[in-house]
Amino acid sequence: MSDPTTDDGEPRFRRRSKTWEGGAVKWLFLACALVSILTTVGILVSLVINAWGFFTEIPIWDYLFGTRWSPILKPRDYGVLPLVSGTLLVTLIGALVAVPIGLASAIFLSEYAPDRLRRIIKPVLEILGGIPTVVYGYFALTWVTPQIQKILPDLLVFNALSAGLVLGLMIIPMVSSLSEDAMLAVPRSLKQAAYALGATRLEVSISIVVPAALSGVIAACIIGISRAIGETMLVTIAAGATPKLTLNPLESIQTMTAYIVQLSLGETPHGSLEFNTIFAVGLLLFFMTLVMNVGGHYVVRRWGLRYE
Repeated sequence: MSDPTTDDGEPRFRRRSKTWEGGAVKWLFLACALVSILTTVGILVSLVINAWGFFTEIPIWDYLFGTRWSPILKPRDYGVLPLVSGTLLVTLIGALVAVPIGLASAIFLSEYAPDRLRRIIKPVLEILGGIPTVVYGYFALTWVTPQIQKILPDLLVFNALSAGLVLGLMIIPMVSSLSEDAMLAVPRSLKQAAYALGATRLEVSISIVVPAALSGVIAACIIGISRAIGETMLVTIAAGATPKLTLNPLESIQTMTAYIVQLSLGETPHGSLEFNTIFAVGLLLFFMTLVMNVGGHYVVRRWGLRYE
């Protein structure tokens, strides 16, 4: 006896099996998406709950706009601006290194490099991204800083300049790899049309490929800079532990993540005001990263090119 069939001749049990499999896969993907959302919400709730004890004692205005950070040593001050300035200074130096070199590398790999050369260069770049950050920190401290001191003899051993330069080298693979993937996804017809109109390879790369891949390029830069802001071991080793409100890259500074490491390794009593500063700093770091992502989405919506 033959199995019942649908109007198109397919057995009904097979149609029901496909429907069940499709529904199961849909719910599986939804569960995976919810895990990331719930994780983010859980982190935010944890930070807010633990930082609440800090803000009940320290006014948020004094915290955000104070110019001296000394939560452990007397006289105690809780102005976070020195940590913010140190974080932004190192990140800015890293971005000035990583973004131009990363984008240039991506353009070369996607538009200029032969396939054989691309298969060699890209794995080498990705290997740089897999090196432990503590290695980068000691590389900055023991090699980069002495080399810079040959040019700038007054440079301190712990400084923001060498930490920022090596931080930029660390995030180049991330910016380059993600940007290259976005550029390779640009429709070939756009480039062929530009070549047909007489455009050079450089003009096609700058005027066609980069604007068409703008959303992916911006996402790569945001991810790279967010990685730089949240980097811990490199800046802890190379930049120093001196919270100072300065824009001078030759001085020793302290970043937000370095402070969290410093206090976490100490003997600060759990639940004390000093201990809660960890969560206050972490909460501010979370919102700084959030603002970067929101700004990136705005830029993509405002200037990104869309192709139907």
